[in-house]
Formats: sequence, C-alpha cells, structure tokens
Amino acid sequence: MVTIAVTREAADEPRVAVSPETVKKLGALGAKVRVESGAGSRSRFSDEAYTAAGAEVVSHEAALSGADILLKVRRPSDAEIKALKPNALVAAMIDPYGDRAALDAMAATGASVFSMEFMPRTTRAQSMDVLSSQANLAGYKAVVDAASMFGQALPMMMTPAGTVPAAKAFIMGVGVAGLQAIATARRLGAQVTATDVRPATKEQVQSLGAKFVAVEDEEFKQAQTAAGYAKPMSPEYQAKQAELVANHIKNQDMVITTALIPGRPAPKLITRAMVESMKPGAVIVDLAAERGGNCELTVPGQTIETPNGVKIAGPLNLAGTIAVNASSLYAKNLLAFVDIMFDKKEKTLAVNWDDELIKGTLVAKDGAIVHPNLAAKSP
Repeated sequence: MVTIAVTREAADEPRVAVSPETVKKLGALGAKVRVESGAGSRSRFSDEAYTAAGAEVVSHEAALSGADILLKVRRPSDAEIKALKPNALVAAMIDPYGDRAALDAMAATGASVFSMEFMPRTTRAQSMDVLSSQANLAGYKAVVDAASMFGQALPMMMTPAGTVPAAKAFIMGVGVAGLQAIATARRLGAQVTATDVRPATKEQVQSLGAKFVAVEDEEFKQAQTAAGYAKPMSPEYQAKQAELVANHIKNQDMVITTALIPGRPAPKLITRAMVESMKPGAVIVDLAAERGGNCELTVPGQTIETPNGVKIAGPLNLAGTIAVNASSLYAKNLLAFVDIMFDKKEKTLAVNWDDELIKGTLVAKDGAIVHPNLAAKSP
C-alpha cells in the first residue's frame, strides 16, 4: 500500500496539505495517509476528524518513516525528506526561485520533488492550480482587510442626514487575485477601477462592473506571454503608465496591488511621490510584498503609516489568514495532482514521467535539479 505523509508546517504557516475530505479520497485511491498530530489544528481540522476520515494520526517521526509520498504546503526540510523511502515523491509549494543552496540540497536527497507553483496553466490542470486557488482567497482578503483599515463606509448611502459617498478602490494587476479583489470591492459597494498591462484583462475588468485604466498603445497590445503572464514593459511605456497612475491614485481611498512575474522582483508600481499625493486615511494593501512589493514604501510583513496618514500593508501569507478555506482548496489541488499518479485498477503508484503535468512540475529527480527553468543554474 502507498503511504502518504503529512506533517505540521512551520510556525508562520497555518495551512495544512490535506483535509479530512481529501484523506478519505486518497484512501479510495489505495493510499494510507499518516497525519502528524496537530497538523490541521490551525485550519480547524482536528485529529479526530482526520481519524474519522481514515487517516492514522501519529507523531512527526512516525508520519514520515518509510513513506512513499510527502505532501506539504511549504518546502520541507532535508531531514523530513531523508526520513521517507529512498526516491520518494514530494509535492509542495517549494518557492523554486528562492534559496538556491537549499534547493540543491533538497535535490541531493534523491527524492522526486514537485513544485506546485510550476503547474502548467492548462484546462486539464485547473483543478491542480495552487497559485490560482490561493490567490483567489488573497484577493478577497486584501479587500476585506483594506476596508477594515480604511475606517469608513464603502458603499454610497443616501440617508435623511445626507449622502455618504462611495469609497474609491483601485486594483493594480488583474490576475486571479486582482479579479477577486475587484469582485469583492464591488460587492462591498466601492467604486472600482483597475489597471493591468495585459490587453486581455480589459474585458474581464469591465465584465465585473469596474472601469479599466491603462495606456492603450501598440506596446500594450503585445504585452502578454503565451502563458498568460505580463511581459516586462519598456521604460518608455512604464513612464507613460506611471504618469497615468499618478494622476489617478491621488483620489483613491483603497489600492490593492497584485503584480508579480514569476522569478523576478515585484515591479514598482507606486512611488513615494504617489503615496505622498494620496489622501489621509487612504490604504494600500501590497500583495507582492513577498517579492519586495509593488509599492516603494512597502515593508514586507508589516503595516506602516506614512507621515501624510496613508496606511501601507505588506502581508506575506494573506491566504493563510483564512486557513480553513485555503487549506481546503490547497488539499483539493494536491488530491487532483496525486490522482494522476495512481493506477486506479491496481491501486498502486504508476507515475507517467512523460505526462505534461508531471514534467511541468518536476523540479528534482535522481539527485539533480531537472526543471528547465532551474537546471541551468545548478552547480
């Protein structure tokens, strides 16, 4: 029988890699799931719930000992991997572009390591797309937190005592997080505008009832990669877009920034001068803080207030602040991924190493870094 190990994450990560629901479904595939006691407590999944779903709730060491597969939220330690069977499978969000020395050390253990961040953006892979499932929640929570920090009503209210004007929310970057931020701000009654350098996003923004703001020149029309990400823009375009944003942002009450390009520092979209032009009480929530932030003044992991009264939040794990939902969705992403590795008839592992989703996410195998985005950098 295939044994799957799930252990408690580090103190700064409240999410967990399996839910009681997915434990039951992994069992149906033919897997025995061992969960470290307390691993799901911060996502409100009790040991009793895991046991009822068919998992073995054990110690950290017992969960790992001789397991075939390790499922994690974050990159596991070398010690965790070495406790597994030789050539075991590991699936997690391993931050593939961060801490290269640790990545090489993890590869040296001989495990087959899958980075869920590298999941191809295809129709077949949608149910496995951890970046989308977590970004969707982050976009929602960014607006909720911004609304709380703003300290004023968001919708327009007409009362006998007078009219409360609608708050103005500006979403910068219209990926999964940005689209959910637009939808959430609209539901709360804000007047919403949004910007992105990818032309395909204009229709999406307008379909959610928001106004699109961008310099729509020839470069803008070519500003999207085949994978759907934004291309780096020329200095000339960046200057024109910055001028447009600078004039727009000074009147905004809430700004949510979500612009990230995989493997690169976050592009700086909001300058110090722009922040200084904003109204007292305005709020910026920077979802790119983990890569340095889209705002020049963002302090990753902190919320600060500028001398002119603008609050800037730089959360590092916003999805993790709603861990119940985030863990439930992440666990389903992993279940869908593990499912393609099983022979359903024999109920055994049967990994097809030529499968596009396996090849697309495989970072390390047989002691070496093998992913094309990373292999050239290996010593």
